[in-house]
Amino acid sequence: MQKMTETVNTKKFTELFSDLERCNKEEQKQKILEMNEAMEEMDEKEFKSVFTTELFDKICRMIEERKIYLKDSILMLKHVGYFNVLKCACINCFENSSLKKKVGEIIIEEEHKKEEKNEKIFVDLCKCYISLSYNIPPELRSICVLCLLKAALNKEESEEVQKEVEMTLLALSNITMWKNIPEELFLSEIKEIIKYHQDHHNLTRLAFQSAWQFLTSRLLFIKKLETVILNELHFVGEARRELEESIRHIDWKGKGEEKEKNRIERKEEILLVRWLRMLGRFFVKCKLWNEESTELFSSIVQVFGVAKGNYSEICEECIRSFIAAVKNRVVILDSLLKIGAIDAAFEEIPKSTIKVQMIYYCLKFFIEISRRIKEEKERKDLKRKVFDKLEEEGYEDIIIGLCYCMYKWEFGYLHLIKNCPDYFVYL
Repeated sequence: MQKMTETVNTKKFTELFSDLERCNKEEQKQKILEMNEAMEEMDEKEFKSVFTTELFDKICRMIEERKIYLKDSILMLKHVGYFNVLKCACINCFENSSLKKKVGEIIIEEEHKKEEKNEKIFVDLCKCYISLSYNIPPELRSICVLCLLKAALNKEESEEVQKEVEMTLLALSNITMWKNIPEELFLSEIKEIIKYHQDHHNLTRLAFQSAWQFLTSRLLFIKKLETVILNELHFVGEARRELEESIRHIDWKGKGEEKEKNRIERKEEILLVRWLRMLGRFFVKCKLWNEESTELFSSIVQVFGVAKGNYSEICEECIRSFIAAVKNRVVILDSLLKIGAIDAAFEEIPKSTIKVQMIYYCLKFFIEISRRIKEEKERKDLKRKVFDKLEEEGYEDIIIGLCYCMYKWEFGYLHLIKNCPDYFVYL
């Protein structure tokens, strides 16, 4: 394994991993359970430092040399994939590893078996492959999607089954960038999963969000899905309820970046961020808009109101969702402004502990609004309001250097946002 700065979590994981080859079956399984616990405590940086191409290659060799049992390696890899997606770690070392090729070969072998097919191993391998991969061969894509949707249709309400279904749907939510998944491969199944939960509440909240993420991501390639999503499955109402539920589950009084948070609350925050990110992508793609859709922004403003000051990541995602909506020309600008989105962004600007990232998103929001305002006088009034707000709060230096905040990172370079100088110079 490559050298890294070890933390308590990474050190525990690497020590347990190094002992696996010397263990019997029962000891091996116990150590893997402890490794999975260590994964849960890792942050994104720790996670990336541990799971390297070298580590995945070593797991592959251990499987081939029978130094680790296949079932035990799957038990570990399922959790690697689960936390990779949940933490948005985006580890890409699996892509070029021998383990990816090995897992893909086993999946195809299992698929072609007519007898003695181990259904559980087959489903688990598909979870591992989907949750760790970003480039999927078409044959494996079809096999894995069909397999996982079938597994996610399990309607048993035991805690064990709910957890497995959650892992399954979370894996499916990782395929947001895949193209060419025909609707006949997924639409009836994912609709059944969502509708059944709406009637019986059998899924965890993370599983439900993941089902929606998988479906809304297909909207980029199958435009007619929007009618199904909005009118048949009532996406807007479900999203509002989930945002309001998250507000109730998080202790907003504590300092989000300082306080010691338990696992349940960390998962609630992750869930809320996932909803906000998904909504931002949805707002870019949606073409149908009505009053109910506008009300969804009221819930986002509510989230922003309770999160501001303590939960910077959540606040940033709220503003990013506003930006996505304003850029979509079918969104009615007047109704969006009435719910308080622009006021929320104004409130964030004068913070004494202001962050460049947040100023970037707030000002990007104002720029997008100004592009939408048709009357020149209204546009100049909005610009003047932003400028005066900064000056009023004593941020003259920030005004002078605001162009720095309006750079974006793209393709390895910093680019100044188009028309940014006009926004402040030509008032």
